[in-house]
Amino acid sequence: MSQQQDYSKTLNLPNTEFSMRAGLPAKEPEMVANWEKQRLYYKMVENNKGKPLFVLHDGPPYANANIHMGTALNKVLKDIIVRRKNLCGYQSPYIPGWDTHGLPIELKALKELGATADISPIELRHHCRDFALRFVENQKEEFQRLGTLADYDNPYLTLRPEFEARQIEIFGEMANKGYIYKGLKPVYWCPTCVTALAEAEIEYSEDKCYSIYVKFNAVQDRNGVLARMGAADLNKTYFVIWTTTTWTLPGNMAICLGPEYEYCVVLANGEYYVMAKELVASTMKAAKIENYEILGSAQGKELEYCQYRHPFMERISPIIVGDHVTLESGTGCVHTAPGHGVEDFEVCTKHYPEIETIVPVDNLGNMTELAGEFAGLTTDDANKAIAKKLEELGSLFAIEKIIHQYPHCWRCKDPIIFRATEQWFCSIDDIKDQTIKALDDVEFIPPWGKNRMVGMVKDRSDWCISRQRTWGVPIPIFYCKKCGKYHVDEESIQAVSKLFREKGGSDAWYTTEAEDILPKGTKCKYCGATEFTKETDIMDVWFDSGVTHASVLYDNPDLKWPCDLYLEGTDQYRGWFQSSLLTSIAWKGVAPYKSVCTHGWVVDGEGRKMSKSLGNGMEPSEITDQYGADILRLWVASSDYHADIRISKDILKQLSEVYRKIRNTARYILGNISDFDPQTDMVSFEDLTELDQWALAKFNELVAKLEEAYDNYEFHIIYHALHNFCTIDMSNFYLDVIKDRLYVEGKSSQGRRAAQTTIYTILRGLTLLFAPILCFTAEEIWKYMPQDPNYNSESVMFNEVPKAKKELVSAEFMYKWDHIHEVRDDVNKALEEARNKKFIGKSLEAKVVLSCEGELYDFLTKVKEALATVFIVSQVEIKKGTDGQYKGNVEGLSVSIEKADGQLCPRCWMYSDTVGSDPKHPDLCARCAQIIG
Repeated sequence: MSQQQDYSKTLNLPNTEFSMRAGLPAKEPEMVANWEKQRLYYKMVENNKGKPLFVLHDGPPYANANIHMGTALNKVLKDIIVRRKNLCGYQSPYIPGWDTHGLPIELKALKELGATADISPIELRHHCRDFALRFVENQKEEFQRLGTLADYDNPYLTLRPEFEARQIEIFGEMANKGYIYKGLKPVYWCPTCVTALAEAEIEYSEDKCYSIYVKFNAVQDRNGVLARMGAADLNKTYFVIWTTTTWTLPGNMAICLGPEYEYCVVLANGEYYVMAKELVASTMKAAKIENYEILGSAQGKELEYCQYRHPFMERISPIIVGDHVTLESGTGCVHTAPGHGVEDFEVCTKHYPEIETIVPVDNLGNMTELAGEFAGLTTDDANKAIAKKLEELGSLFAIEKIIHQYPHCWRCKDPIIFRATEQWFCSIDDIKDQTIKALDDVEFIPPWGKNRMVGMVKDRSDWCISRQRTWGVPIPIFYCKKCGKYHVDEESIQAVSKLFREKGGSDAWYTTEAEDILPKGTKCKYCGATEFTKETDIMDVWFDSGVTHASVLYDNPDLKWPCDLYLEGTDQYRGWFQSSLLTSIAWKGVAPYKSVCTHGWVVDGEGRKMSKSLGNGMEPSEITDQYGADILRLWVASSDYHADIRISKDILKQLSEVYRKIRNTARYILGNISDFDPQTDMVSFEDLTELDQWALAKFNELVAKLEEAYDNYEFHIIYHALHNFCTIDMSNFYLDVIKDRLYVEGKSSQGRRAAQTTIYTILRGLTLLFAPILCFTAEEIWKYMPQDPNYNSESVMFNEVPKAKKELVSAEFMYKWDHIHEVRDDVNKALEEARNKKFIGKSLEAKVVLSCEGELYDFLTKVKEALATVFIVSQVEIKKGTDGQYKGNVEGLSVSIEKADGQLCPRCWMYSDTVGSDPKHPDLCARCAQIIG
């Protein structure tokens, strides 16, 4: 054998500039800048003009901070869907939006200013606008860094004049239909933020508090029912109530009983106590009373209109009944303060004017003069003072320390109070049935979302849409100066809408007098007066975002209404999904979306909520700076996002390994098709080897699986399928097997071109398939792909994904090659054992002996010609028997490893009896001698 001859130069070794190291943190920002310069989004949409429209409507993030992992998850999910739709036969425009009004922005703007009261509304609004727009720009850059494609030149902002004008028109249409009204009702009220809140702005968390049992002295026994129950002395007879909000006792106007429940008189300590029979034991235990006697009982409705005296207010009040009373806790005698609870308010309105609604607490959470001696105290201080007063009066029956779930403000996180105030409401009862029926036409992903949404709509009360703040869209209502009645009609709404549209937005409400807004000659329809004032409340920000479907979709001829998809976190069932649904039903009678998809929360690697106190938080920028956005996007795709999604450094490291496998697969293929021209070198499917056909059939199966997964938004299936295909089918089998053909065979030989055709087709299709997820890597690969006139080389996004083909090969064909694959797995394990024992080095040093019988023997004998190539060994022998050295997973097969016969060929590294048979190339095997000859 010649020592001088270097045969490596005769091999077709891989050649590509596609780097092994991804370097994503450095490359990706440059690519984002190029996409902007290239106008990639706009070209993509234009490229798909005329195709069916698919519209995902963006739920607006709040413009008051940098993005967090939940926002990143949401935006990447949406981008995956939009990219996929644009790659598979749709035109899918995507208009990003931002929620730019509301209290969080107002409070942060005030904090920046260091001002509170000494600033005019219009000045404050200017600062709020600047603050919001600053964070819109920040978030836009952060979203772009994640690789998202969108119409960032023309986003929708809820503060823009045209948006506000449309919002006023929707409000007007709802008002004219009778769905908007002003009324006194208990609402969630935040004393810290000094405003009413909607249900969607409430969070429940645990609070420690004292629950108290209070004695209310009976003063009138209606029809002698108390006496019949055993109460011998009315002066010593008490209705016992239970409450966890002691501060509401000054507002007590009634005690409510369940009409059908059994109430009894209990004798203890010489006094007579009225309570539900079912709750006697627990109530007496709370009071530490062991000796008591139940004297008699009656139904709650028999006690209706008995009267009692308030312990510390000069007030006589009635016993009433209500179906909302339960026996889950307390005494069954419910303290009823209509100014502090929705159910209390509703049951007392049935008895108006006998029962009034008083509200002995102001908007800062301080007790008013209506609370008597407790005026001026905060609700917390009033709790202690009132409990002490009750004890002094002998009216405190029992007190317990408990932990309960209590509503808190979602913004400041402080406890809220229930407080009856004059507010603007959207009537839900008027549209509730229609809303629930409309949900039958909506697809929910996951399906349980429908029941959740229906339940929330059924249970919700009227929507409080007014806020007592400055930064927002004013409620377009005028008040008659003479009679005080409010004025709204089609003409006034159009006047306000026109004002906002033409005068730069809703700031004009604060700089224009009522008479200059209303049409000339406007008169009060109640008293005929012509002078008006303007409403000072603004709209709930959920109303702002709740009408985006109208102002963004309905008015845009390039989009469509209803849209195809809303996709947000599960908290939006009571938030944006619901506010959009309610405004759409009230406006047009149908849901604004065809499908609703939800994702869970981002948690740490142990499933804990991320928080600063735990130190387990992670920012999107940390991930993009260290790993790259494609790794973050791969994390999004890897999880079943409908549940909570875990993230940690260990998870990101694992994902980086998966990414590396996908990247290395692409690099290997690119290196081996550097001399391949799709125009001239493609081999027809029929002329490919069976192994090539099997590889394309496996890829076809992948295409079909991914089609279904993308359509169902099940991206974790795509992630696992891609990983398995690249690892198991490609790297561990097909690409390994065809190395010999790619490296050793003649450069333009049929066998090599067939392998190149196969891997080129697979890589081209793979790149299109994972482009929605690994958007940066897909573009990088596309740049290095051999150019094909049938495909647009400028961007992967200007092309269409491959479609799954029916019956590419027969089932028998796939069984044959899948079975060969299984046999190869056993052979590989046997080869590994032989390597570990130092019996062989490379697998080409081996001869594989397969021992088997029956059908397996017949099968392997038929395919023997392909086995040495598939196993990457020099020879294969098949013999009958079961005496092989290694037994694996294939039933009836045993494998032995022997030294290969013949001499080593220094070019193909196979052992062969033909080495030296060609006098021109005495070092080579006959095959290699023929190739280089």
